[in-house]
Amino acid sequence: MAADMGCYNCHGSPKLQTAPSMASLAEHAAKARGDDEALKKRAQKLRAGSALHPIAAHERLSPEAAELLVRWLSEGAK
Repeated sequence: MAADMGCYNCHGSPKLQTAPSMASLAEHAAKARGDDEALKKRAQKLRAGSALHPIAAHERLSPEAAELLVRWLSEGAK
């Protein structure tokens, strides 16, 4: 899934300068494992980015794709 979405372009090996690794993202997302509301909020946050660090690839994700990606990360990204 992450390969199809191009996530490894920034979060793969080697990762881009400030981008967190997939392992780091999975560890962070695991805190919300099993909590549907928390996972939905993380997916919304992923798509929204921030004013200081807009990420076009994240903004292009559909709400459904973002939620699937966050759920996949929360399960260990395997």
